[in-house]
Amino acid sequence: MNSLIPPFRPALSRFLQGAAVSAALCVSAVVPMPALAPLAAAPPAAEGPVTNDLDLAVGALRAVTTMQADFQQTDRNGQRVAGKLTIKRPGKIRFQYQPGVPLLIVGDGKALTLVDYEVKQVQRWPIRNSPLGALLDPTRDVKRYGTLQPTSDPSVVSLEVRDRGHPEYGVITLIFQRRASAPGGLELVGWVSLDSQNRRTTIRLANQRYGMDIADDAFRYTDPRPANRR
Repeated sequence: MNSLIPPFRPALSRFLQGAAVSAALCVSAVVPMPALAPLAAAPPAAEGPVTNDLDLAVGALRAVTTMQADFQQTDRNGQRVAGKLTIKRPGKIRFQYQPGVPLLIVGDGKALTLVDYEVKQVQRWPIRNSPLGALLDPTRDVKRYGTLQPTSDPSVVSLEVRDRGHPEYGVITLIFQRRASAPGGLELVGWVSLDSQNRRTTIRLANQRYGMDIADDAFRYTDPRPANRR
């Protein structure tokens, strides 16, 4: 077993509860995340463009029916792990980690499940309790809870989503790049999530593909627990 796996596992559990995802192995072939301007130094934006970009971001999320991408996941300490992301709306997601990481995250539309094949454990959390609810929960009103954040690049749209009535859900900042060929004209290139204790995780996406057929079986998992302990 890779010696870097043990500190990675508990951080993954915290992420699924709205906390930071840690990472175990370092890889390099990913698209850089666009830099965000410091919020305190940013001038107020005009109401028209803000409203338009917010509508564009919400429309881009709704326009994705299926999506696959390579991802790189980085925790606040700079540790990294990679894998393949699969999304099927509404509500389904799969994080398939690189070989050597005995973990799987799947969302079936109602809950996120962390499967640890090494220690034969399964943990589940409601999607609505995770920052990923902004991506996956069809009942979440992203426009109601979303606020555009200033960026240093006009081709980048940054949308922060938080439910101030439920700080325990955490915060997710979705990063889009303007791209005419992407659904809705904006391509999701990653996100930054913070849990209620300010633990931070960054996800960067590359090689995004859309509109493929994805069976619902992709969001199921083999339960590693003994039958008498399920």
